Amino acid sequence: MSSRDAILARIRSAITDAPEPAPIVRDYLPMHVRDDHLTLIDLLAENLTDYRARVHRSTEAELPAMLARLLAEHGSHSVALPTGLPPHWLDQATGVAQHHDADGELTARELDAVDSVVTGCRLAIAETGTLVLDAGPGQGRRALTLVPDHHICVVRTADQIVASLPHALPTLDPRRPLTWISGPSATSDIELDRVEGVHGPRVLDVVLLR
Repeated sequence: MSSRDAILARIRSAITDAPEPAPIVRDYLPMHVRDDHLTLIDLLAENLTDYRARVHRSTEAELPAMLARLLAEHGSHSVALPTGLPPHWLDQATGVAQHHDADGELTARELDAVDSVVTGCRLAIAETGTLVLDAGPGQGRRALTLVPDHHICVVRTADQIVASLPHALPTLDPRRPLTWISGPSATSDIELDRVEGVHGPRVLDVVLLR
């Protein structure tokens, strides 16, 4: 028996005669804005900006030029790409070396040397300005979006924006490695001096794809 199994067995034994817990009353509002598609897009953009992410809007046809411009503005010479990302997205990023992280083959040292990473997401939460990645196609493993200095995340506004956390949780698989992103990585000390890039990307660009 493993240590984990032994601990769980002791917990089960300890609660054998415990009474059934009272039902949880969830009488809070599941959302605080009108459930209107355009309203949610604007609210997401507002909250992402408030977290100091840089928000852009693009159509599918404009996206390759948009990504090329964002990489150029950041001065990127290399970009990491997850498996499943549409290959034409980077068609116009000339002069930028593309490193494909197929099966997680890029080492931490190699990821640290990459200037940017481009991914999609699982969904975005409008009320909190949060992006959620679950390592699905086009998103990659967690290290891919935490090590490089610059993260470009593309959100499909047609089907990936939800109003609130209560709307998001039922659609997510808790068995998957979920990464929750609210703006670029940042922290502050007791004097409230903000430092960005401490435990993730220093720069976050979010493209709202319509």
